[in-house]
Amino acid sequence: MQRHEAALWRYARALCTDDARAEDALQETFVQAWRSAASFRGEGSARAWIFTIARNHVRRNARRARHEHEARHTPPDATLEELATAAGFAAPADLGFAQRLDDRDEVLAALARLDAADRELVVLRDLEGHDNETVAALLGLGLAATKSRVHRARLRLLAELRRSREGHA
Repeated sequence: MQRHEAALWRYARALCTDDARAEDALQETFVQAWRSAASFRGEGSARAWIFTIARNHVRRNARRARHEHEARHTPPDATLEELATAAGFAAPADLGFAQRLDDRDEVLAALARLDAADRELVVLRDLEGHDNETVAALLGLGLAATKSRVHRARLRLLAELRRSREGHA
């Protein structure tokens, strides 16, 4: 529990965007892991197994509550060109924007404005440092789909950061 608590808290907090729900998810994850310890087959890492438990718990609660009604600034079927333009890749280089990526609060606020799927991908890949293969296994996706979705999620995050900078958030 001590080894994974901090990482699971960050993960649950990113998925829930609410401290109380994240705390509940963390507690329920550890309770479920304790109850299911005998079912852990050891085929993957214990960390990946417990992250999967957390993910499933958060998703079950989100479905029950129908809590996910976030407004998205880019449509889910936006083309890569549209996402790249919204992220600022089509504009001239902007050093000020790149420097603002260091503002933790701004990044977390932009991350919270993403939908749950994009937020989950960014957290697993970029904040928790899981490789693409582990993220694919955790989410039950193929490797190519995972890489594509991570790329799109990162573009959406950059677009949110850019909107924030321009005062449209």
